[in-house]
Amino acid sequence: MQIVQKPISNQELKNICDKSFGHLVKAVVDIEQEIMAIEAELHADLEELLLEHGSQQKNLWGINIHPDKFATTEWIEFDSMINLRPSWGNKSRGVDDPKIREQIVHIVKKLVIP
Repeated sequence: MQIVQKPISNQELKNICDKSFGHLVKAVVDIEQEIMAIEAELHADLEELLLEHGSQQKNLWGINIHPDKFATTEWIEFDSMINLRPSWGNKSRGVDDPKIREQIVHIVKKLVIP
């Protein structure tokens, strides 16, 4: 597991895919600190890593990144059990608030370069 604070290449994500799921990298994005954690089997593990490093639960959102679909609309998949937060208004495994989805996309585009 690693925390991404500076840009990494899409090729690095592809290399991570080769070691794990083959077609995606699980990630958790901190929309307040504009960082993300990657490289784990479960979003919950990445969430825990960020919480241990000072992130707040309300700012953490789980996604899947598909490096082979870089810069397409299918590149970022909003699907994680950690996103299920009915008491905070998010009633699905996705990210229901379009503003938060925009923030996540912006952060990932800043952190993952061609």
